[in-house]
Amino acid sequence: MAAPARRTPARAAQKSVIRQLHWREPQPAPIVLVAGPEEVLAERAIAGLRDYLRAEDPSLEITDLRADDYAPGTLLAVSSPSLFGEPRLIRVSGVEKCSDAFLQEALGYIEHPQEGATVVLRHNGSSVRGKKLLDAIRAGTGGGVEIPCAAIKRDSDRVDFAAGEFRTAGKRIIPAALRALVQAFADDLTELAAACQQLIKDVPGEVTEAVVERYYGGRVETTAFAVADTAIAGRYGEALITLRHALASGADPVPIVAAMASKLRTMARVWGSREPGGDLAARLGMKDWQVDRARRDVAGWSDTQLGLAIQATARADAEVKGASRDPVFALERMVTVVATRAPFGMSVAEASARR
Repeated sequence: MAAPARRTPARAAQKSVIRQLHWREPQPAPIVLVAGPEEVLAERAIAGLRDYLRAEDPSLEITDLRADDYAPGTLLAVSSPSLFGEPRLIRVSGVEKCSDAFLQEALGYIEHPQEGATVVLRHNGSSVRGKKLLDAIRAGTGGGVEIPCAAIKRDSDRVDFAAGEFRTAGKRIIPAALRALVQAFADDLTELAAACQQLIKDVPGEVTEAVVERYYGGRVETTAFAVADTAIAGRYGEALITLRHALASGADPVPIVAAMASKLRTMARVWGSREPGGDLAARLGMKDWQVDRARRDVAGWSDTQLGLAIQATARADAEVKGASRDPVFALERMVTVVATRAPFGMSVAEASARR
């Protein structure tokens, strides 16, 4: 289909004299301000900037800093030229809650940015903290650019976003399929983005309404997540029964694996974090309830067990897409590994003893 024309991104509330770039088309500058609450767009913009710089020079050095947990002197140290003069990308998160030390040093840095360094400042707009720094950048100090990441709230904006995902990938999707996909993920842009990428990756040719129904139709989606929920909760017998019932009812193996992967991916994102739920949700671009649910799901899991489950799901994903002649066995093995949190072939008693 002919994708809708891209809308011009909303300008920041603060009057700005610097260039405003679309999040799909980031470009390097000494200072890149990524501002606004929509975390999915911010993540894409920053990843796109990384890819841009790495394509120019594969020796790119990347450093991640937190503005709220900042050691004085770090920004200048990591941005200064190295012995061999490799380009540097410094990604700074949490500017909306930056420390006094970071604010003071950042204000000094933008007066004299280091040659060969690109400093990305991520501010989600949840507070006025750091406003002095943002105002200075928007006034032109440092020769920066801004990538606005305004919240996507309207259905039309979500349709534009999803259409852009397919257009960028060169994949055709018919209008009815696009609407059905957006409706299926109306409350979660992160999941909508993941669903778009899943269809782009998996589906040969045009994406039709039937394809969207196959992957994300209400009955199949509910069944798929029921399998994932029971397995992740460790209810091994119930998980196998739910899986077999889903298959007997005509559920496709691919969305079942996709549901498991989605749950595990979210668990991995929150695992080990001690941030307050609201702060973590804002940083990851998730809803508060999603963080709370993921934390409940991952409670009691070790990093080794989570890694094992993710590996088993990745293997099942390949097998149900053609790498194996027995997709049912692939699903049962995945469910077994996830539910027992142990390598396949270990008895339930042995697995329980390891937990």
